[in-house]
Amino acid sequence: MKEVQESRSLEARDLAVRLQDVTAGYPSSPPVLHGFSLALRVGESLAVIGPNGAGKSTLLRVMTGLLKPAAGHVAIFGQPLAALTHAERAGLVAVVPQDLETAHPFTLFQMVMMSRMASKSRFAQPNEADRDAVFDALGQADLHDLHDHLFMRTSGGERQRAAIAMALAAEPKIILMDEPTSHLDMAHRSQLIALLRRLHRERGITTLMIGHDLNLAAEHFPRVLLLDRGRVVADGPPAGVLTPALLEAVYHCPVATYPDPLNHALRIFPR
Repeated sequence: MKEVQESRSLEARDLAVRLQDVTAGYPSSPPVLHGFSLALRVGESLAVIGPNGAGKSTLLRVMTGLLKPAAGHVAIFGQPLAALTHAERAGLVAVVPQDLETAHPFTLFQMVMMSRMASKSRFAQPNEADRDAVFDALGQADLHDLHDHLFMRTSGGERQRAAIAMALAAEPKIILMDEPTSHLDMAHRSQLIALLRRLHRERGITTLMIGHDLNLAAEHFPRVLLLDRGRVVADGPPAGVLTPALLEAVYHCPVATYPDPLNHALRIFPR
């Protein structure tokens, strides 16, 4: 019995995220996710892809606790997600949304500081370490010179980078990203990929990206999950998931793949 308990404890420590037999959806509608299961190990990097309506956004809402499953179990580092307080979740999981909006006249510095303080006591005041962490996050997102600019007056790309800075300032163990490169130009897209690699190498942060960019997933993520109609179609290395047969069955269009002659990454395009 003791060996079984130690084995389960080790498994819990090794898993950053675990979803088991999750069914989830919205009122007055059929379920979007059907018996969905996922195990994401600590420090792992996963890209979740699939067509519109596959359930990607619903999955993200379930993982952040914004949507309570109708059935199944969700755990973060072995702890039931529903049992964690808002502050505890904020200290463990950061989200980079596709579109970040606010009607209040906050500066970029204030936006990032609010993310930094989300895991602290309601009455806590920012200290020097918090300010240093915020400026460091803004610098990593190439926004240091814009820290006093109003968020509502920034461009789409700057807002996307602000969302990334907010995630970094929180110093989470898990970063969940929804189309994180959708508003970024070529230079900042490359900067984000380099930053994610460094976070893996130096901090062991677990990352999950939801997106439509199959080539980004193939080149930069060692594990890809193909989702369709709320169910897992394939899960594994890019070469085994991003095959013409699987992609054509899911996206309903002819697909061709080939290895990039420069870096040998898989390239995918519709025929």
